[in-house]
Amino acid sequence: MKRIAALALTAVMTLSLAACGGGSSKENTVNSAEDLPGKTIGVQLGTTGDILSTEYEEADDGTKVERFSKGSDAVQSLIQGKIDCVVIDAQPAKAFVEKNDGLRILDEPLTEEEYAIAIAKDNTELKEKINQALAELKEDGTLEAIESNYIGDEDTVGKNPYESPADVDRSNGELIMATNAAFEPYEYYQNNQNVGIDPDMAQAIADKLGMELKIEDMEFDSIVTAVQSGKADIGVAGMTVTEDRLKNIDFTDTYTTAAQVIIVRE
Repeated sequence: MKRIAALALTAVMTLSLAACGGGSSKENTVNSAEDLPGKTIGVQLGTTGDILSTEYEEADDGTKVERFSKGSDAVQSLIQGKIDCVVIDAQPAKAFVEKNDGLRILDEPLTEEEYAIAIAKDNTELKEKINQALAELKEDGTLEAIESNYIGDEDTVGKNPYESPADVDRSNGELIMATNAAFEPYEYYQNNQNVGIDPDMAQAIADKLGMELKIEDMEFDSIVTAVQSGKADIGVAGMTVTEDRLKNIDFTDTYTTAAQVIIVRE
């Protein structure tokens, strides 16, 4: 009787362990974009990855899109085997893969894109000033230096942080930036500070405009509304110019190129 009970207990424990670890052992079935139809795709709500994946979902071929408030939540769901893949921007994808064993990025990007700064449609004066500042920052190499401080090899990353000129006149008021600080290396928290390519670029723009930069962290899908309503002057969060977004807001000139990629389990 004791032997039967022991065997039963062993079986229960085995099943329990399998249930706990079963998510990460689920076999990968996505090896290219052609495999996406019929799969469950994880995305961050309101992002370009969401927009692209929605097209697959609307094809009515069994594709399902699971939307998360944070990209990290989508990645954890992938690790647990609850979804088949994650569609997200390339640089944050690299950061997630580096921090989580058992994940990889498919070689071929889903699409290429360009980032720009979101701005209200009627704020043409500020748009012109920012475009001029961007042009100057590109011309003098500041934008390239900011990006290489976060993206690159060990010889460049962290070696050239942006510093505001000591003599900046900030008498032109505040420049309020809406962002979603969960998008490394573009915006994220480090030592309780909002850092990354976008905050540094926005600071450089504010320096050019003689303004004090104020950063407001919020959910990604709230950024367009904040800019549209005037609660924020600009939205800077690795935002792609899309026809859908242009219905509600305007964009400055682009400041960098990026790509949407697919993360899968190894």
